[in-house]
Amino acid sequence: MSFHLHLELKKEFVVFQGASALSLDAKGRLSVPTRYRDVLIATASGQLTITKHPHGCLMLFPRPEWEAFRDRIAALPMSAQWWKRIFLGNAMDVDMDATGRVLVSPELRMAAGITKETMLLGMGRHFELWDKAIYDEQEAKAMQAEMPDVFKDFSF
Repeated sequence: MSFHLHLELKKEFVVFQGASALSLDAKGRLSVPTRYRDVLIATASGQLTITKHPHGCLMLFPRPEWEAFRDRIAALPMSAQWWKRIFLGNAMDVDMDATGRVLVSPELRMAAGITKETMLLGMGRHFELWDKAIYDEQEAKAMQAEMPDVFKDFSF
């Protein structure tokens, strides 16, 4: 029982960060980087949920994080019904296989323009999965644009 409690507390502090250039295999499977596998097995039993992101990429959530996000989305008012459809209606539950791969459905790959080469970004409590060429283009645009006001007094 104390081990279970420790695991529950550990989940609260998991933060995913970093970028990984990854290739999907011929079946559309993504190999989760080894640095995340043990944490995902410990905190989510290797269960993930993948759905669309409004910026054109995909979001990958460890299942407990997905359930919290899903509950927040489901509670939105009717005025947000289309966003509920986008997030909840496109969500796919997946399990990591024995070698740490997850299947990204053809529908979600097509929605995000993902072919083979991808970028997986740790974004705190979830991941973003981008087609590498689209990500590189969007990042270059962002780097050339003026920084948002929120960074005006930010110290680097």
